[in-house]
Amino acid sequence: MTAITTDRIRNIVLAAHSGSGKTSLADAMYFATGAVNRQGRVDDQTSVLDYEPEEQSRGSSIQVSVVPCEWDGHKINVLDTPGYPDFRGDMLAAMRVADAAVIVVSAASGVEVGTLQAWQAAADHGLPTAIVISKLDRTETDFALTVDAIREAFGNGCIALQSAEGVGESFASVKNLVESGNLDDGAVESIVESDDDLMMKYLEADEVSEEDLRHGLRCGVAVRSITPVFAVSAEKAIGIREFMDAVLAYLPSPESELPVDADPNQPANFIFKTSADPFVGKVSYMRVYGAELTPNSQLTVARTGDSERIAQVYEPIGKELQPVEHAVAGDIVAATKLNGAKTSDVLCESSHLVDLAPVPGVEPVFALAVNPRTQSDVDKMAGALARITEEDPTLRLERNPETSETVLHGLGDIHVEVAIQRIARKFDVNLDTTLPKIAYRETIGTNAEIDYRHKKQSGGSGQFGHVLMRIAPTLPEEQISFSNSVVGGNVPKEYIPSVEKGVRNAATEGVLAGFPVVGVHCELYDGKSHSVDSSGIAFEIAGSMGFRQGLRDAKPQLLEPITLMEVTVPDDNAGDVMGDLNRKRARIIGMEPLGNGYTVVKAEAPVSTMQRYAADLRSLTQARGLFTSHIDHYEPVPAQESDKVIAQYSASE
Repeated sequence: MTAITTDRIRNIVLAAHSGSGKTSLADAMYFATGAVNRQGRVDDQTSVLDYEPEEQSRGSSIQVSVVPCEWDGHKINVLDTPGYPDFRGDMLAAMRVADAAVIVVSAASGVEVGTLQAWQAAADHGLPTAIVISKLDRTETDFALTVDAIREAFGNGCIALQSAEGVGESFASVKNLVESGNLDDGAVESIVESDDDLMMKYLEADEVSEEDLRHGLRCGVAVRSITPVFAVSAEKAIGIREFMDAVLAYLPSPESELPVDADPNQPANFIFKTSADPFVGKVSYMRVYGAELTPNSQLTVARTGDSERIAQVYEPIGKELQPVEHAVAGDIVAATKLNGAKTSDVLCESSHLVDLAPVPGVEPVFALAVNPRTQSDVDKMAGALARITEEDPTLRLERNPETSETVLHGLGDIHVEVAIQRIARKFDVNLDTTLPKIAYRETIGTNAEIDYRHKKQSGGSGQFGHVLMRIAPTLPEEQISFSNSVVGGNVPKEYIPSVEKGVRNAATEGVLAGFPVVGVHCELYDGKSHSVDSSGIAFEIAGSMGFRQGLRDAKPQLLEPITLMEVTVPDDNAGDVMGDLNRKRARIIGMEPLGNGYTVVKAEAPVSTMQRYAADLRSLTQARGLFTSHIDHYEPVPAQESDKVIAQYSASE
């Protein structure tokens, strides 16, 4: 093959609802190039792209994989991404470096919630988009009906450039409607509207040539006014070659995303994915911007200023890494054993530092507390967790000082559980998991007066501190506030900070179940001291013990964290989902129909009832529902639930 130039590269990301056939499409494209003798398949674990053991056991992708397809003198870098929502961080990472999105829609299932999510992600990244209707060889599938559903979901800019010859199991081939001149008038009008000169030509002559249509399609796709729709059966290799021809014809070649003040003749290599390979070591996947990348390059991490040597440049082909002599701007490559460079870092010259937008973050919705299973795991746990979170930035590691737990956060229960499996396989570290303890708070329900005297005599000088204080409830987010209104020096001013210190120390552990106290204002308004026995420590003890006494007298109550949620569900599951939320003590605060058969339910719910919601929602919606959540505020725990929490705390103590 001749040397590839930037204009002959196409970087496409395959995105879709889980099970739509993305990986099968990518395997079929790679097979069509003649690079392998047999088409890889997901179901028999021969897929070039789903090569991780966790992917093979699940039968679905859990990470982005890259396969280069050499086609008609061009190179199509196919970035296959997970459709399962727990792993959508990799889909967003791939979109960050792709030049076009290909959304795969199963003809057997139609437009699903994952389809909507993929479409929105492509729009958020401003990516030109095409749609491939897959699995057209399945029983009772219909290309035309699926196109209608797509147009209803995404607008009339979705134009079928092919027709399917045969329906269902009789699907045998595709017909090119542009080449045959069989596009309907509505499609032609949409295409010519993408270019002013073409529109004038059409209005004057009332007809356009095939080349005019191709030009109009390229213009419309580039600005996202047109989304071409194609038909395939990956299993029967129908429509694959025609689709690859269309990728070259209509989807854009790489464009520079360098800042305007950067030099395109200087290197800028963006890391969009990091993988921890047990045999190769750390693998960094990157897109080349600016000058070409060659082996033995000495570059600088723009974020840190540290130097990194790229000994060899590789072309990733699924799990395989093929050495290459160089990589031009726009290409997708890999490097191994980089020291400090991480995902979203840019490798460039120290004299020409480049800042590029990072891979988008995703907020986690599920968490497990992790503990080493054996003593040997204790020593290796921290390193293994650090490496897995570097490999997958959508995982977040937290040491919770309130519960003394190490907590691994992810995008769902499957996401975190798969991470635990990968840690065991890759790093030989076995971790036990439990649901994290809830970080409750304690507060008071009314005012209280405090009169506390600390007096201790045990030979020699004693201890004496007498405080008069008032406490009153405030908003939970105001934490603990302290004020002093003592007059006349009854509490010497040098001891007042000691009283405040005692109050704040006492507030770290409440009187009901030992949780931190919030939402309380404490006023020191009077007291007494002794010329010999008073000291800072005596008034600190008086402040601490007096505050705890006041908490008991002020109707103490537990507060629980409340999460704000947005749940996207199919309309036919909305009733079941809302009923389940009500049983979880959630408060429905709004509903927003999205059209296309989906609704967003907005709710507030206690964290304690939502810890396994990822699995519950999957069960309720047959994995078609998605949700986001974040802790928004704290509210009082109902009396019956409060008694349970206090009883659990007492038992553990």
